[in-house]
Amino acid sequence: MNLFYTPYIENEIYSLNEEESVHCIRVLRLRKNDFIFLTNGKGTLYKAIITEDDQKHCSVKVVETFANYNKRNYYLHIAIAPTKNIDRFEWFLEKATEIGIDEITPLICKHSERKTINAERLNKIISSAMKQSLKTYLPLLNKEKIFNDFISHDFKTSKFICHYNEDNKNLKNIYSKGDAVILIGPEGDFDDSEILKAKENNFVQTNLGNNRYRTETAAIMACHTVHLMND
Repeated sequence: MNLFYTPYIENEIYSLNEEESVHCIRVLRLRKNDFIFLTNGKGTLYKAIITEDDQKHCSVKVVETFANYNKRNYYLHIAIAPTKNIDRFEWFLEKATEIGIDEITPLICKHSERKTINAERLNKIISSAMKQSLKTYLPLLNKEKIFNDFISHDFKTSKFICHYNEDNKNLKNIYSKGDAVILIGPEGDFDDSEILKAKENNFVQTNLGNNRYRTETAAIMACHTVHLMND
């Protein structure tokens, strides 16, 4: 299946943007009358036939539509401190999208070494991972959020703060299934005052095992745990 991201599709006749057209016609060498699949990133999958194989403006006609394609039975929101090495944060976004995640908030903590992100570049990585893994829901990447501002939001879901503490219970033992918000701290972990503040806002303390993990590794483990518990 060749999947293309078409966020503005509304009618049965549609032209891919230049980037997607180049990939379709020049890279994949697809031609007129070949079938491809499109997604709006909101859960709809479209089967379409190429009507004009122009490498800058590839035109297609939708022949079949599938709503809520492969919709998951849970909503996962991970708030994670961006890593100092941005490549590691990009890796997390790619792999989390492939596993299954709905929302990501870059979390600015007291020990954060990176406080800004390039949202345009990161969204391209997310959309590419969505297409590669044949998903139809594009994860939402929020703007950076200060820790205290984020945890004060009234989330109507299970809430967890992951940090290294031998007394904490493993996430797989206290989370069953359903929607979740999970906090993942920076390389230096959360500050004690942040952990206390999270507890005051009804975030449950948890860990991901008896080892200390890098930020992006911990986030992927949390993502995968939620996925397995809901599978």
